[in-house]
Amino acid sequence: MTDPARLHVSPEFPAMLDRIDALADQLESDADAAEERGFLAEDTARALLGAGIVRAGMPANLGGHEFSPRQLIATIERLSRHDAAAGWTMMAMQHVTGTTAAYLGDVAAADLFASGDQALLAGHGTRPGRAVPVDGGFLVSGSWQFASGMAHATHVHSAIQVEGTGELRVLAMPKSQVELVDNWDVLGLRATHSIDYRCTDVHVPATHTYLATTTTPANGGAMYRVGLVNMAAIGHTGWALGAGRRLLDEMKALVAIKSGTHNAAVDTAHFHAEFAVAEAKLRSARAWAMDVWRDVEETLDAGGSLSTDQDTLIKLSLNHATRTAQEVGQVVHRWAGTTAIRRGPIDRFLRDIATGAQHITSNPVVLQNCGKWLSGAQSQARWEFLDLVP
Repeated sequence: MTDPARLHVSPEFPAMLDRIDALADQLESDADAAEERGFLAEDTARALLGAGIVRAGMPANLGGHEFSPRQLIATIERLSRHDAAAGWTMMAMQHVTGTTAAYLGDVAAADLFASGDQALLAGHGTRPGRAVPVDGGFLVSGSWQFASGMAHATHVHSAIQVEGTGELRVLAMPKSQVELVDNWDVLGLRATHSIDYRCTDVHVPATHTYLATTTTPANGGAMYRVGLVNMAAIGHTGWALGAGRRLLDEMKALVAIKSGTHNAAVDTAHFHAEFAVAEAKLRSARAWAMDVWRDVEETLDAGGSLSTDQDTLIKLSLNHATRTAQEVGQVVHRWAGTTAIRRGPIDRFLRDIATGAQHITSNPVVLQNCGKWLSGAQSQARWEFLDLVP
């Protein structure tokens, strides 16, 4: 039985990576069609869910694998290396399903996760909707964006702000209670179905909400004490590293084809130097991110709470991994020539990285806030979500 005070490290991790690798051909063969339809094929989604990728982020006492942070990073990294849109879809669903399971109490856990048909959640955790207190819960209204994986979800996860108190909470409600807005028309991550949704005056029981800032899980072990935003950083870090790795691998495969041909740019010393630097940057970003999370894991396993410095480095290492993946993409785009502008893996991953890098967790203001703390400009500050406050 899992000790809730300790960090759980799952023995399922090596088998998970093998199951992901076994789906590589299926992911690749569906990639173009998935972009056209805007979401993964149902059989592909079922295969990924069957592999246990969402369960990897769920508490062990509710039937999940409860991977450690570094195991989750490597899991999403591996999947995203095969397909960035599939990686993003499962990363998002793993995050909101896992945290919902961790932070909701017994009543909601029994409703959503104790039956044979486990809930799968998608939704948005910023820009909260309105929650009007009523007997036993809230009347919720709002409009939310970027519900990645909504095509495969049974329930939604949404941020709400309680009228009168300003308290920020997160809810879980059936997908049937919201109106879906089919408006996902974008450059990259086209197959993630990151659509908008809305509702008006829907009753949500208080039991199916939790305090958005909580670091005290109702289920699972020490990992969930990092809180909702830092749990998101785990998946986004893995995603950036996996997408960046695929682009370097694709460039290496292209070199094998182009090398020795007339005026091949990939035979120049300039290319060789740039490729080496890109490789070094990506490996360094990965090593540092894993070092940051190793330190966090040690703190959690010892029963401690995260310091502001650790909170800062989690966010900074994610920002660094994301920007490094973008830089890798620029190198590949420059040297891949016309291959980079034709339909294929390089084109798709370049567009996916360009879109994924716009996520709020890696935006420039978060980077500025990291600098404020690290430089000592706000040495008494602390993090609330993605804001550094005095």
